[in-house]
Amino acid sequence: MIKRVITSISIAIVMAVVASCQPGTKEAPKTEPKDSITSQPLKPTDSGYADVNGLKLYYEVYGEGKPIVLLHGSFMNIPMNWAQVIPLFAKNRKVIVAEMQAHGRTKDISREFSYEAMADDVSGLLKHLKVDSADVLGYSMGGGVAFQFAVRHPEQLRRLVVLSGTYRHDGWWPDVEAMFATMNADMFKGSPIEQQYISYGNDSTHFPEFIKKVMSIDLKPYDWSRDVKNIKAPIFMAIGDADGVRYEHALELFRAKGGGKMGDIHGLPASRLAIIPGTTHIGMMQHMDWMLPMINDFLDADLNAPPPTF
Repeated sequence: MIKRVITSISIAIVMAVVASCQPGTKEAPKTEPKDSITSQPLKPTDSGYADVNGLKLYYEVYGEGKPIVLLHGSFMNIPMNWAQVIPLFAKNRKVIVAEMQAHGRTKDISREFSYEAMADDVSGLLKHLKVDSADVLGYSMGGGVAFQFAVRHPEQLRRLVVLSGTYRHDGWWPDVEAMFATMNADMFKGSPIEQQYISYGNDSTHFPEFIKKVMSIDLKPYDWSRDVKNIKAPIFMAIGDADGVRYEHALELFRAKGGGKMGDIHGLPASRLAIIPGTTHIGMMQHMDWMLPMINDFLDADLNAPPPTF
């Protein structure tokens, strides 16, 4: 009975992932960034492959200004995760997006799939682009990569934004963590995820290996609590109120980063926490119009400003 329930949850989440690739039930999928004014395709100012750590990492760069790196979730790629987000950030920032190992146009290599290795790849990409430091935003799997980037490469990080990500394996609700072991390629049969995997020149017979490899990082325990709580850069962590991430997990980090005090008395902490109402794990990406003002305010905030007075 329990196994049946977990499998049902797994299928539901896969279907939600597939649905998240669609902007709405009455529209065709948006597969590339569009200029918000002209609705014309938004072309990158730079794109290509960076040779990092034995990997040919595909990347794109949009806009000008302070750099921000966007790190996608599991099974996703640039257009599927960020097509509607890139134009919003690119209005006044340099947006750097990449496709992680085995995802999108970045081909897999015979290397263990890990948050740590992908974080090192992001570091290598910034060096390739001659970007000294950047804000980093990671969603879901990308949130884990972002946490590890902050831990392993603090000199390259300005501020950190994690959307629906965890720094410890039990940061997920127990049923969600149990679900990971039940996910397989059959659940993605005919989905946009499988279609895009094949469209980028991958052998369809290797799709089950891709799903299994991506899931492998969440099938073994991990706990970066001590290192993450010692990150010096300000952190903005956001989860949905119906997310897969436990509220206590997010609150634990926020308290460690100076939260849990009345700001009018003690001043605002440099780090922030948001629990977004009416929002699931997948729904976080569908509510980026809500998130963007909060993210921009965090990234642009004067950390030396005094608390408000009456």
